[in-house]
Amino acid sequence: MGKRTVALGLVGSTLDAGRAGKRWKRWRPSVALAMQTDLPLDRVELIHQPFNVDLAEQLLADIGEVSPDTEVRLHEVDFEDAWDFEEVYGALHDFARGYRFAPSREDYLVHITTGTHVAQICLFLLTEARYFPGRLLQTSPPPRRSDDTAGTARVIDLDLSRYDHLARRFAQEALEGQDYLRQGIATANAAFNALIERIERVAIRTRDPILFMGPTGAGKSRLAERVYELKRRRGQVEGPFVAVNCATLRGDLAMGTLFGHRKGAFTGAATARAGLLKAAHGGVLFLDEVGELGLDEQAMLLRAVELKRFFPVGSDEEVQSDFQLFCGTNRDLRGAVRERTFREDLLARIDLWAFELPGLAERPEDLEPNLEFELDRASDRLGQRISMNREARKRFLAFGEDAPWRANFRDLEACVVRMGTLAPGGRIDTATVREEIERLERAWSGATPGGDPSRGARVVAALGAEAASQLDRFDRVQLEDVLSVCARCHTVSEAGRELFSESRKRKSSTNDADRLRKYLARFGLSFADLPE
Repeated sequence: MGKRTVALGLVGSTLDAGRAGKRWKRWRPSVALAMQTDLPLDRVELIHQPFNVDLAEQLLADIGEVSPDTEVRLHEVDFEDAWDFEEVYGALHDFARGYRFAPSREDYLVHITTGTHVAQICLFLLTEARYFPGRLLQTSPPPRRSDDTAGTARVIDLDLSRYDHLARRFAQEALEGQDYLRQGIATANAAFNALIERIERVAIRTRDPILFMGPTGAGKSRLAERVYELKRRRGQVEGPFVAVNCATLRGDLAMGTLFGHRKGAFTGAATARAGLLKAAHGGVLFLDEVGELGLDEQAMLLRAVELKRFFPVGSDEEVQSDFQLFCGTNRDLRGAVRERTFREDLLARIDLWAFELPGLAERPEDLEPNLEFELDRASDRLGQRISMNREARKRFLAFGEDAPWRANFRDLEACVVRMGTLAPGGRIDTATVREEIERLERAWSGATPGGDPSRGARVVAALGAEAASQLDRFDRVQLEDVLSVCARCHTVSEAGRELFSESRKRKSSTNDADRLRKYLARFGLSFADLPE
């Protein structure tokens, strides 16, 4: 048995319309589809807007009259402005994603004669991108003064060269989306740019869970919210963005907060609660630090994500909620699976789209644009313009390029706010920068304000007292730690592996020994010549 032939098209409010019996004297593209003797159709899928429901039902009846063997299905798709590219494309894209295509059993023809030019172009783009896995079909009216109302139909081969301007338009929209995800911050880091590009592509094409990984302060929560806003602007979500840090949830509180509870379900449940999963219906639920959830909550979450249904605590009645799940973690979830503190089946479900965000220390070339961003944010926060003079900026950037930034962008945000608050008239000078650098060095070295963070016998032994005294305090503390690792390792490779153990996890290829050699060379040192 051969494949069935299925045509998909839009109801044309002008071309498909007609009054009473006079409609049979007109060429109507959607009806003419079923009148092609050399193109028998097994099924016609008619997409219509809500205001066109009466016309769609009339077409259903008329197609049944001219071709009784052709099944007709109506699909209501809502978009207010049929000339709005983004709105129409989003609505038709959602329809295509929700339609159950069976290309192994059916051939699909996408009718592009009806609808606005915008709608026709969107159908073309969706077909070219294989969201509609078929070929384009164009119908044409019969010659004037002809009694024929069937006209002609022909299948069109895709010729992308004629649509380069549209490809450029949509490519520009993609770049705008990526810039939005970066919060408008220019970045010179190729790996981070590639990551954002991939996130943008995935975000607008899927409703599957998305997992954001990375160290504390890398921007997982902020990026998750930006992805949601991008989807909302594209008309892909209507519900809210609901976020919770799972590290704050414990015991019955965790169950009740996430899944809701009935009154009296447990001690302290004085009133009923809907829960965050229910609140996120139609939108996005962001579970930050998802690795902190208990195993019972993980089991219920898995069921809720897969079935879109769950039981509130103490209730025998299921609740439905259709949401997209975003998760964030700074933990090694695969390690947690091995330790049996995280469910393997839940990880498999949320790991379909996983993105690891690099820390600030891994993007030294992006420190300056992020500094500008934080200065603007500090200006809004403090109610006055916060700026840096040239020497202060140069000093801060020189320090920051080699700083560990242990809390990543949270460290940067906090230090800019402190400098902006203390700076005379909001103008950050070198004295303010120097004071902040000393504070950061003490914090990162674990030294107290009254202590002596500059102590370092290994640095003195390696460089000599005079050269050691000329180092900045930060460089001296950092070098002392590096030399202590080198002292207990037998080879430069072994020392490199220990020193760069965390960043290695986020790189596809590494040469830890070479990184260590280059670091030591900055101070005129080599591993072989280091003192015991």
